[in-house]
Amino acid sequence: MKTYLVTGGAGFIGSNFVHYMLEKYSDVKIINLDKLTYAGNLENLKAVENNPNYIFVQGDICDKDLADRLFEEYDFDYVVNFAAESHVDRSIREPEVFAMTNVLGTVTLLNAAKKAWETGTGYKEGKKYLQVSTDEVYGSLGSEGYFMETTPLDPHSPYSSSKAGADFMVKAYADTFKMPVNITRCSNNYGPYQFPEKLIPLLINNCIKHKDIPVYGDGMNIRDWLYVEDHCKAIDMVINRGKVGEVYNVGGHNERTNIRIVKTVIDYLNKNVDSLITEALIKYVEDRKGHDRRYGIDPSKIKEELGWYPETTFEVGIEKTIKWYLENKEWMENVTSGDYQSYYNKMYESK
Repeated sequence: MKTYLVTGGAGFIGSNFVHYMLEKYSDVKIINLDKLTYAGNLENLKAVENNPNYIFVQGDICDKDLADRLFEEYDFDYVVNFAAESHVDRSIREPEVFAMTNVLGTVTLLNAAKKAWETGTGYKEGKKYLQVSTDEVYGSLGSEGYFMETTPLDPHSPYSSSKAGADFMVKAYADTFKMPVNITRCSNNYGPYQFPEKLIPLLINNCIKHKDIPVYGDGMNIRDWLYVEDHCKAIDMVINRGKVGEVYNVGGHNERTNIRIVKTVIDYLNKNVDSLITEALIKYVEDRKGHDRRYGIDPSKIKEELGWYPETTFEVGIEKTIKWYLENKEWMENVTSGDYQSYYNKMYESK
């Protein structure tokens, strides 16, 4: 039985990964380390909380003593680091929080893994650390071309800069200490359990409540959208078959402008849920500082080396996603209650 340390496993992508792995494998054990900040929610994991192959530990990846104790207790085969502060707007308001969690937290995990796995002549066989990163570390694209693994990193926001810093530290541990690592860099994920500060769940939540939908600038910023389960499959492949030391881009080849995403969600809800949900809810607001114009990933490497491809088209994925949020309104109400509401009001107020 392989034992995984999954950090940030109560968040959006992390919780989907936990579900995916426990459904696919009967011979894995997952220790989920999560600080349970506002975006981490144990409701995301109710279906697995009694699974004998799953253990939850509340804690901070910056806590050195905790990390060392967990490695000693569980002898992890793999670390999959999802834990990160990830919202660009918040990083502009509180950059120091992002530097602490995303960079120092990564270094803390790397040190714990290095200490536990080193043998004196190398590393214990079969161990691997996987850093889950983002396409935002590459910066912004023009109207043509794609990010490749060889594209120089050129982050523009405190969030993407902190993720790039973490990537550089992972690379440094591979180069300096010969540590067995991989880095995956994904495009925008969407799907179940995503905290409603992010575009698609925010859209759905606001639409069904007939609230204004904030759209930055002209709405023509382009993102590549990846259904979260396809991302989980990619991470599983990289852990098990990825070449040690390599970076793998994980993209959906589903480029859409933000305004097109907004209108797609409105159109579906208008036709299938409530005819009063219309484009009149769209409210253009001042553009985000340092807002990258376009992201686009070339996933050729992971396709050619590991056989991964995005199985879920955007048309299928967005319908599945909308239906999930409509069927889980109680989940949405729970995660948007309390302290989040004041944060939400500040974050999306019109400029």
